[in-house]
Amino acid sequence: MKILVTGGAGFIGSHVVDAFLAAGHDVAVVDDLSSGRRTNLNPRARFYQVDIRSAELERVFEQERPEIVDHHAAQMDVRKSVADPLFDADVNVRGSLNLLELCRTYSVKKVVYISTGGAVYGEPEYLPCDEAHPINPVCQYGVSKHVVEHYLHVYRHLYGLNYGVLRYPNVYGPRQNPHGEAGVVAIFSGRMLTGQPVTIYGDGEQERDYVYVADCARANVLLAESERVGIYNLGSGQGSTVNLLFSELANIIEYSQAARYAPAKAGETYKIYLDSRRAQAELYWSPTVGLADGLRQTVAYSREHERSA
Repeated sequence: MKILVTGGAGFIGSHVVDAFLAAGHDVAVVDDLSSGRRTNLNPRARFYQVDIRSAELERVFEQERPEIVDHHAAQMDVRKSVADPLFDADVNVRGSLNLLELCRTYSVKKVVYISTGGAVYGEPEYLPCDEAHPINPVCQYGVSKHVVEHYLHVYRHLYGLNYGVLRYPNVYGPRQNPHGEAGVVAIFSGRMLTGQPVTIYGDGEQERDYVYVADCARANVLLAESERVGIYNLGSGQGSTVNLLFSELANIIEYSQAARYAPAKAGETYKIYLDSRRAQAELYWSPTVGLADGLRQTVAYSREHERSA
C-alpha cells in the first residue's frame, strides 16, 4: 500500500516508517523538522519538509495519492501545552483538520491516528484504563489529542473515511531526543551518561506504562493492514514508578549520584497504565520487549550515538 506518515522524522514516527517499509509498503514522510531529525529519516521513504497546517500539504497528496495516512505529527509536550494552549490547539487540532480535509478530498481509505492514553483519561477512576474509561484530561494536550478522535468519527459518518486510533502509553527507545520535549527515559539516560545530576519532579512514586518503541511501531502496521475501525489502547497493563526507572537506568549505566527532587509539574497525571486487551483480541498485538531489556537496548543505542556524535 501507499502510506503517508506525518511526523515520520520524529522519534516514534521514524520507527513506524521503518516498520512499514519492512512490511513491504511504499512510504512517504511529511515532517516540518521542528522536533524531528533528518538523521532519523529512512532513505527508502520519500520526504517532504512540510508543516501539517500549511497549504503546501496538498501538493504532497497530489503527488503521492496515499491509500493510508498514519498521523504522528503533533505538539506532544504536556508542559508546553499548559504554557501555550493556543499553539497546542493550532498544531494538534487545526493541523489535523487540514490533514483530514485532504484525506477526504483525495479519497484516502484509512487514517491511523496517534492519540494518547497517558493524557486523555486524566486521573484514573480505575486501573488499568480500558477504552471505555471516562475521558477527563487534566492538561490541554490531552484535550487537543482527544478532540481529533471526535473529528475522525464525524468524517467516517459523513464521508466514509475509515480510521483507527492508537492511544499510546509512555513510549521509549532508540532515537528519543534527551532535549526539549523528550520522555523521561531519554532525559534520565542522557544526563546519566554525561555524568550530570538527574531531577525527579514530584515524589517519584508517579506510575507510568512504559512500552518499547518497536512494539508501538508494530501496532501501526497491524492496524493499517487491518479492516478494523475504532480505538485501541497500547500498553503493558502495569505501571512502573519514576523512582524504579531511575534505579534501573542507574544500574545499567553505573551511575552513582542520587536523584534530586523538585516540585511536581502542572498538568501531569499521577498514576496511569493501560488495558490493551482489545488490541490483543482484534489486532493480535501485545508488547514483546520488557522494561529491563528495553532500557538496556536504549542505553546501548545512546552510548553508540554519543560516540558517533
